[in-house]
Amino acid sequence: MVSLPAAPCPPPASAPTLDAFTRVLHQDGVHAALRYLNRYTPHRYTGIYRFEGSLSRNLLLVDRYDARVQQGTDVPLAEAFCSLVGRQQASLQLWNAPLDPRAREVNTLVVSYCGVLIRDQQGQIYGTLCHYDLDLCQEMPSLLPLLEAAAPLLFQALHPAPDSTLGC
Repeated sequence: MVSLPAAPCPPPASAPTLDAFTRVLHQDGVHAALRYLNRYTPHRYTGIYRFEGSLSRNLLLVDRYDARVQQGTDVPLAEAFCSLVGRQQASLQLWNAPLDPRAREVNTLVVSYCGVLIRDQQGQIYGTLCHYDLDLCQEMPSLLPLLEAAAPLLFQALHPAPDSTLGC
């Protein structure tokens, strides 16, 4: 009997929503929320990166093809599109980075990237929430609005404010 390769996963039937993302985040945690976001992108990876000196430090990572992955490696800012998001303080979507003039100053193997800025509770730059892939991804409608709405919620989940009612 000849076995055929597995068919690629079909796209989800419905579009992602902020309400559904928020439910997953509150019920199942940050990593599950990243998996939720990853289901709706053609990119292989979805992660949260924190800027630390000359590094983009990976805090959490989802790899669509390896569910065991929870965290990736840290990346020098010179090799990360996250550095462009931080410097420009603006979201960035690159479908074919080698051909995109905005990507010329970054020396990376990443071909497709979509990232947004994460700020802390004082509005200071913290890092990025991003999708990326080492292969060319199929273009689709902008992924940025949902990521932009999700970023502050993820920061709050990673750094919950102390409960001011305790000890009263």
